[in-house]
Amino acid sequence: MTDDVMIGTDGKPRCSWAGTGDTAFGRYHDEVWGNRTYDEAALFEALTLGVFEAGLSWSIVFGKRDDFRRAFHGFDVPTVAAMTKRDVDRLTADATIIRNRAKIQATVDNARAMASASPSLESLARSHEVNRKRSPRTGADVPASTPDAEVFAKQLKDQGFHFVGPTSTYAFMQNVGVVNDHLHGCFRASDYRG
Repeated sequence: MTDDVMIGTDGKPRCSWAGTGDTAFGRYHDEVWGNRTYDEAALFEALTLGVFEAGLSWSIVFGKRDDFRRAFHGFDVPTVAAMTKRDVDRLTADATIIRNRAKIQATVDNARAMASASPSLESLARSHEVNRKRSPRTGADVPASTPDAEVFAKQLKDQGFHFVGPTSTYAFMQNVGVVNDHLHGCFRASDYRG
């Protein structure tokens, strides 16, 4: 194994950022990150977590994932789209989440954009799928963004989505499996032969 891939307590090789696999991070790595999904709530959650990650670390945002789920009604798009200024005020005072008014409002606005988007977020995501035969060899081979993510981010902005720059859009693509950036040697990598 390299420094970028390690053997977990279960004997499976995984990206080293996931640790040994027996933590919430490890389970997220194994079950969510890079696993292609077009479930509406999963897409909205990934988009929202990316909004809150802007300017912060993933570990801070991930540590509040369950609180975000509660605050945003399980990422049910119609319910969040119907939230009011009073709801935004309430969440701005909620110490269990990141109390950034602009990001909370962006989440509500993004739910509204998602509800009316044409083409849908699912369709846009599908149009940007990357099916690579060779996984990135090291963490240094994983880009922060790509030209495709720039195009995708522009499409999202044109539909009224907020806090969707190329970097957060690429993170969204990784999260929902539009691109699989599990490293070579990881059991979730596209070229893993176990």
